[in-house]
Amino acid sequence: MKGMADKKMTGKAAAGELRTGEAGAGKVPSGLVRNDKTGTGRAVAGQVRSGEAGSSEVGAHRVMALCDPEEEYAQLMTEFLNKHKSLPWKLHTYTGTEELLREEKGGLAMLVVAESAFCQELKQLAPARLVVLNESGVMKWQDVSYVDKYQEAEEVLKYLLGIYMEVAEVQLPRLCRNSRTKFIGNYSPVRRCMQTSFAITMSQLLAVEHPTLYLNFEHYAGISELLPDLQTLDMADLLYFLNAEKDKFRLRMRTMLKHKGKLDYIPPMKSGQNLLSVTSGEWTGLLRKLEELNEYEYVVLDLSESMQGLFEILRQCRKVYTLTREDRIARSKLMQYEQILALYEYKDVLDKTRKLSLSHIHRLPEELELLTKGELAELVKGLLRELEAEQSDGGHGEEDPWS
Repeated sequence: MKGMADKKMTGKAAAGELRTGEAGAGKVPSGLVRNDKTGTGRAVAGQVRSGEAGSSEVGAHRVMALCDPEEEYAQLMTEFLNKHKSLPWKLHTYTGTEELLREEKGGLAMLVVAESAFCQELKQLAPARLVVLNESGVMKWQDVSYVDKYQEAEEVLKYLLGIYMEVAEVQLPRLCRNSRTKFIGNYSPVRRCMQTSFAITMSQLLAVEHPTLYLNFEHYAGISELLPDLQTLDMADLLYFLNAEKDKFRLRMRTMLKHKGKLDYIPPMKSGQNLLSVTSGEWTGLLRKLEELNEYEYVVLDLSESMQGLFEILRQCRKVYTLTREDRIARSKLMQYEQILALYEYKDVLDKTRKLSLSHIHRLPEELELLTKGELAELVKGLLRELEAEQSDGGHGEEDPWS
């Protein structure tokens, strides 16, 4: 499970008591770490209960109960879910249905139960959503939703959020309440200038210290690791949810997020032709919505002229990086671009643009994760020091995260 590779299970209840039942000895979901110690029948619970025992009214329909007799799975899944501070429910975890039925009195937003623990009596709790963690591959009961138990935990969470959204009446809480989202633009009229490599390197380095989202708007993204397969939701779907399901946009976006280390990204559109049909108003609406969500300190935009309203998007950016090359054609293209910006009264975009050439860098690593090391990474770190110094009026007294 992502984020759990170096986590050791202690068997202790860090934030409450796990209700115990008969422990299973089945599999652990892909990516979870098994512990060498024997489980104690206790694990992390989603919250410390307050008030009368058994009350599910932490908020109207805001509690999810997880029940799995396989103690190791229950504990590690609970720890994984508790790391996601922006989830829309509090979590109560059990390893036996008897304790679950005794403690919960109804009003659950969601009840998630392992197939091996499911019984019809659980329906008397009348959860808004009842989900079975499927272990056998067979859908045995009607009127319940099914999620494959042994897939990546990140995928389990995405399916649970998708099911929850069908009854959700509230948005996810914000992560960064005291920070305004800053958009960093990357655009050049010059091709083959390493813009995408530069933007991804900057995104990954920012993500080390700050919540960061990378969005690619190029006609051809050019990096196979970022490209969605036919079943994966992409930028086009994100725009659809923005227009059609505004009240659930935060949840929908969370189900679409992909990750490279600490960096979040939305897969680019499968077909660059779709970019051409998106209006300037839709793009600015997306940026405005991301700012309203306030979950990211930085959103790095890898832009192209396939977008309507490109200059307006650049105007919304805190800083713009324009990469170029040293040849005559590149210089001519850059000059023409700057003249057009001036002609259409976008001089403010020019004022916050940093132009640079990467022609001295001849080789980049094949793996995206390795872009954070080497000559390009050192150059980007210097630019980030400049950026943070500008934002802090000189940056005096601040520890340098890029050293």
